[in-house]
Amino acid sequence: MIETRQNALIVGASQGIGLGFVQELLADDRFETVYGTYRRPETAQGLLALAEQFPRLTCLPMDVTAEESISGAIAAIQARTPRLHRVVYCVGVLHDGHFQPEKSLRQITSENLVRSFQTNAVGAALLAKHLLPLLKHDQPSIYAAISAKVGSIGDNRLGGWYGYRASKAALNMLIKTASLEYARRSPNTTLALLHPGTTDTRLSEPFQRGVPPEKLFSVERTVAQLMTVMDGLSPADSGEFFSWDGTRLPW
Repeated sequence: MIETRQNALIVGASQGIGLGFVQELLADDRFETVYGTYRRPETAQGLLALAEQFPRLTCLPMDVTAEESISGAIAAIQARTPRLHRVVYCVGVLHDGHFQPEKSLRQITSENLVRSFQTNAVGAALLAKHLLPLLKHDQPSIYAAISAKVGSIGDNRLGGWYGYRASKAALNMLIKTASLEYARRSPNTTLALLHPGTTDTRLSEPFQRGVPPEKLFSVERTVAQLMTVMDGLSPADSGEFFSWDGTRLPW
């Protein structure tokens, strides 16, 4: 049997773990075409430079908080290829110039909670909605979303970080629920939630002080570990929540 070369999509590919996945996929001979999305070209210079170097990489604008932007990018991919084999949702917001993770109830605002949910959870669910035609085929396919251990309700013993925790818990439920529908409609597709560990990115940078050096992963190490986890998944694992080492995390 001739092994079919695969097509991959990385959503949120302009920096951090997403950009690391693009670099890893371009170095992996199994993947014939790689798509990477970005929100703003001014923050995606590294990704766009890679596209000039590698014809296999196609960059697409996508704002995960706008469904028409998601559907437009997926339509552009459908115009080029009939199927995808691996999709990773790498978009996430923990802090920016306007807000920080909430340490107490006093710091919660409706606006910031909604923004966390839109970016960390709703976008991933809308992507699952529009991806179905590209993932539904006779070959194995994977849709993985980068979640976080702090989104585990069972593991929450410290509190704080209300919006991030709650939006990642919502992401977990949305993808778990989507996995049950995919099992009926696209049985060769595996949906998974992945905890990357603390990775040396802009998202984690303000919170690295208390992290032991051996627990702070480089982007390259995180991506390699998550690729190994995904390579070991089958439809029997669909809807599950995995840590970077392949162990299952509590909901």
